[in-house]
Amino acid sequence: MARPRRRGRDVHGVLLLDKPMGLSSNDVVQKVKRLYNANRAGHTGALDPLATGMLPICLGEATKFSQFLLNSDKRYRVIAKLGQRTDTGDSDGLIVERRPVRFTQAQLHLVLDNFRGNLRQVPSMYSALKYQGKKLYEYARQGIAVPREARNITVYQLKVVRCEGDELELEIHCSKGSYIRTIIDDLGDLLGCGAHVICLRRLQVATYPIERMVTLEHLHGLRVQSIFPDNFLDPLLMPMDSPVEHYPEVNMLPIFADYIKKGRLVRVAGAVTSGIVRITEGENRKFIGVGIIAEDGRVAPRRLVVERVD
Repeated sequence: MARPRRRGRDVHGVLLLDKPMGLSSNDVVQKVKRLYNANRAGHTGALDPLATGMLPICLGEATKFSQFLLNSDKRYRVIAKLGQRTDTGDSDGLIVERRPVRFTQAQLHLVLDNFRGNLRQVPSMYSALKYQGKKLYEYARQGIAVPREARNITVYQLKVVRCEGDELELEIHCSKGSYIRTIIDDLGDLLGCGAHVICLRRLQVATYPIERMVTLEHLHGLRVQSIFPDNFLDPLLMPMDSPVEHYPEVNMLPIFADYIKKGRLVRVAGAVTSGIVRITEGENRKFIGVGIIAEDGRVAPRRLVVERVD
């Protein structure tokens, strides 16, 4: 019996896409997947169609480690329009309230202190979080409000870039699960004038270098202008293990790495005592996956790279 034909090629790594405005995160993932002719692709934390900026897209085996980027810190630049509140918290929604803008600079800086440090945030109804298996924005579009629990977030840095007329521009460095639209909506409420997001750009995810971001236009140009486009597209990818590079490394001899690949636990001298580890093999430190230290100190495989054999 013939083997089923694979769709796309085996290409592994993380592309730092500079997402354009007007497209959903899934839209751009599918475009990147086609441009790379990749067999698998997925993003690591959606950006709204209104938003632009860094969207790490995992290709091939890197998709197995995308979840670790969901827990990463993020940095944003946001412009809020003051004096108007919308039902979605951004300019894609309907204006539900208008109020005059009367606060002083001193009042602004005093109010901003409420949005620094450890916070409890109630997610917007216009978010992709799920309630009873259905996304919140699906309820919101039907005019249905459902219970939402406040979540712990941390705002590490919040600074004013510009405040002119009815526009306020901020830069925000925050933890996973932070909704910038909710921060702006709550901020407008405390300022007494209302506010909503009119421009949002994600500057950085984790410690990924900003200068490695590429646009869809650049990728398309390489695809149509090059005789061998893959030779130019593939070097743009960050390493497959970059989503987990901050975890401690456990390096194994090939014989023990083979045990791990077969699902067995392995004891390694000098390994960390607990937590998630990045597993490498041999002197070349080839990345083979992620493991966790079991209670007895052995390394247990958690997510492993699959090497296809033709």
